[in-house]
Amino acid sequence: MSLEDELFEQRAARVREIEALGYRPFGRRFDFTCTIPDVLRQYDGKTAEELVPETRIKVAGRVQTIRRMGKAGFMHIQQNGSRLQCYVRRDAVGERDYQLFGLLDIGDIIGAEGYVFRTRTGELSLHVETLEFLSKTLLAMPEKWHGLEDVEIRYRQRYLDLIANPESREIFLKRAKIIASLRRQLEERDYVEVETPMMQPLYGGAAAKPFVTHHNTLDIDLYLRIAPELYLKRLIVGGLERVYEINRNFRNEGLSTRHSPEFTMIEFYQAYTDYRGLMDLTEELLRQVAIDATGGTVVPYGDVQLDFGKLRRLSMREAVLEYWEGDGKPSLDNLRDPEWLKPRGGLADLFEQHAEKKLIQPTLIYDFPVEVSPLARNKPDEPELVERFEIIAAGGELGNAYTELNDPMEQRRRFDTQIAMRESGDEEAHRMDEDYLRAMAYGMPPTGGEGIGIDRLVMLLTNSQSIRDVILFPLLRPEGEIGMADKLRRLDE
Repeated sequence: MSLEDELFEQRAARVREIEALGYRPFGRRFDFTCTIPDVLRQYDGKTAEELVPETRIKVAGRVQTIRRMGKAGFMHIQQNGSRLQCYVRRDAVGERDYQLFGLLDIGDIIGAEGYVFRTRTGELSLHVETLEFLSKTLLAMPEKWHGLEDVEIRYRQRYLDLIANPESREIFLKRAKIIASLRRQLEERDYVEVETPMMQPLYGGAAAKPFVTHHNTLDIDLYLRIAPELYLKRLIVGGLERVYEINRNFRNEGLSTRHSPEFTMIEFYQAYTDYRGLMDLTEELLRQVAIDATGGTVVPYGDVQLDFGKLRRLSMREAVLEYWEGDGKPSLDNLRDPEWLKPRGGLADLFEQHAEKKLIQPTLIYDFPVEVSPLARNKPDEPELVERFEIIAAGGELGNAYTELNDPMEQRRRFDTQIAMRESGDEEAHRMDEDYLRAMAYGMPPTGGEGIGIDRLVMLLTNSQSIRDVILFPLLRPEGEIGMADKLRRLDE
């Protein structure tokens, strides 16, 4: 028998001992009067003389440390990221509860009632008068409470990561603040939150490979959405003039530190504005979300400090010229010349080669070539460009926005071009969406639309270097046989 199996059997035996004492090993309702963070906020500033024994409280949490000393002992319990020391004395809790204290393992979940006091060393503690058992842990915690460093285990067993690593807990609390901030800011500006289909008969709104599923009753293939864009713009046509959706998207592509096949975005659309208006809004949103999540506009990311206080703005051509290194640096006229650009892959390729990775501070890159922007409106004075910008930070894309194309005839021509690209082998090119064209034919007001990657924004604001660090349950290759069901089955035999 392995050491892990031996420990499992020992803890399973303690389940029976706890039952023999009259406790439920897997718990009952426990109405605590305050959380452990509440206890620390309320009492940590008080002296020993100011703490009144008559003030009784009830707390609950997971056992973090145990130190037994004959007729008394100490333990720390953890709840909501904070821990409190508990002092357990036999003559205070009684023989039955003290026997329970002797059966506790690191990781067990308990309730305790008593009064707050300070020990001789000055540590704020709970003088326990009653113990209640709430849940038994059958598996050992990491050897050191903060010792879970194996990245594979952290991703596969996020529950254990959250127990053992306070920094992981903090990431996901900040993630919640970031989403709440974006939602609040948009609703303050009269945006309406909506929901659009996640299974679509025709995918669109981005250039990506979809996941395919099949609906048995209708006998049709459906696609997990790669973007909600075309549905949200239908709502603009319908008169919902400011809409947003915090959405899950799915793209059947590779994995990297910045890419996940399942990811979260916020997309918002506003009638009667354009990409310039969205630039101003984006600057306001990101400045405030940084403040709400971190307390300020300057945040550490790797070896640099990212400043969300003001976003720099550069056209794509300006960025190529500014960051070009090496021979053959073009002139502005070169970057305007289709014949010069064509053998070099185009303006967008030159930007990716020479500028994108060097844009560390949050920057808005605007005026994209039309060939990479099938849903954006042309610039009236430069029809080879569209009114589009991307948010670039730490060398990668954070968001994408543009003045929406609202001419149905031009949109049909763009779809025709995309179809030709598909026929020539581009699997990610857009498909013809007849219903979207019909919606546009009813009249779409001038509109600006934007999508911001929530996962990537959380990475930047929590100094996380991998997208898997900010997704609670990232997609991983299946692991081998776990055997947990067999272990639990043996307990019933």
